[in-house]
Amino acid sequence: MKTIGLAVNRDKPGALNLAKELIRLVEERGIKCFVEPFVGEYVGRPDLAIPLIAYPQNVDIVFVLGGDGTLLGVARELCRYDIPILGINLGNLGFLSEAEPNNLPLAIERILNGEYDLEKRMMIHAVLIRNGKKINEYHALNDICIAKGTFSRIIECATYVGDMYVTTYNGDGIIVSTPTGSTAYSLSAGGPIAMPSMHVLLLTPIAPHSLSARPMVLSVEQEVRVVLGSTHEDMGLTIDGQIGTKLNIGDELVLKRSPYVTSLIKWNESSFFEVVRKKLMGDPL
Repeated sequence: MKTIGLAVNRDKPGALNLAKELIRLVEERGIKCFVEPFVGEYVGRPDLAIPLIAYPQNVDIVFVLGGDGTLLGVARELCRYDIPILGINLGNLGFLSEAEPNNLPLAIERILNGEYDLEKRMMIHAVLIRNGKKINEYHALNDICIAKGTFSRIIECATYVGDMYVTTYNGDGIIVSTPTGSTAYSLSAGGPIAMPSMHVLLLTPIAPHSLSARPMVLSVEQEVRVVLGSTHEDMGLTIDGQIGTKLNIGDELVLKRSPYVTSLIKWNESSFFEVVRKKLMGDPL
C-alpha cells in the first residue's frame, strides 16, 4: 500500500481533530495521505488536499471517518473504481464500519500488515423511466425506496419480476434492498436479514394494506420493475435514504444488480452473526 485517502464527515463531533491525528499516524509510518480540501484547510495541510472525485487516481485505500451514512455516500461516489474502504465509526450503530476511533494505531497496523478480509458487497442499479424516457439512474449500496409523502393516503406499486406480474402493493410503498441493506430500513419494515455474501434482492412492502403482503427474496438474475399508481402526487424515491427525487403517477422503476461493487475492509476474526448480535441485539459478548 502506498497511499491512503481520508473521507471525513465534518458534521460529526471530533471528526476533523481525529483526521489530524490519523494523518500524523499514517505519515509516521511512511505512508502518503490525501484529504479533501476542507480537511486540508482545517489541519493546515493544503499540500494534502484533493477533491474526493480525484481519489481513484491517487489513493489505494479510503478511510471513512463518520457513521454508516457517510460510508454509504462515499461508496456511491467511488463505486465505479472498486477502491477498498475502511469505515471508522463516529456514528451510533456503525454497522458498516469496522474500526473505532479509540484504537486507530492498531487499525493502521492491521491494514499495513494485510490482516483483514475484503468483502465485495453487491449494489443495486435503478433506472427511473417517465413517459417512456429514462429520466435518471442510480446505484445504491443499501436500498432503493419508493414511498408516499406526508399525506396519509396509500400508493400503488405494481410489481413485476422479469416478465411475470407479482402483485400490486397498496400501502406506504416498497423497499428493494441488497443483503447489506437488509439490516437497515428493510429490517425496520419487517424484512429478513440476509448474509452480505449472498447475491439476492430483498423486496419489502412498507405498511401494506393487506394481510397477505409479505417480504420476498428475489434472484438477481432478473430485473424488478415497479409501476407507480396513486390518487395523489405526494410520493418519492430515495437512494440509500440520502438522495431523493419526486415521483409522478405512471413512473416506472427498473431495478437490477449493479455492475459495481463496494469493497469493505473487515477484520478476519469478526463474523456477520457476531456483528448482528452486538449491533442489533445488544449482546456484549
